[in-house]
Amino acid sequence: MKLLLDESVPRRLGSLFPDSFEVHTVQQMGWAGSKNGDLLRMANDYGFDAFLTVDQGIEYQQNLTGLALPVIIMIAPRNRLQELQPLVPEVIAVLSGDLQSRIYRVPA
Repeated sequence: MKLLLDESVPRRLGSLFPDSFEVHTVQQMGWAGSKNGDLLRMANDYGFDAFLTVDQGIEYQQNLTGLALPVIIMIAPRNRLQELQPLVPEVIAVLSGDLQSRIYRVPA
């Protein structure tokens, strides 16, 4: 599964996913600074299976119509690695399910 981590997600979070996940960051892709709408379209076009973010406003700012890209929002008090790490098993569970092009919320 090919997963894209948003700029707001600590890069080291990617190392917490099993080897069956191909995890890339927005920075690695050269997309840093891109607006969310453009970022979602590029991720979709490059064949990513899901987009992982902590930006809770994305679901109100972006229209996913026409994209085959699920967006997973990790909800924690801050976007620090130690606060997001406990959410990874639930994110993996969501990714292992029947994904649809919609917003998934994973609360702390």
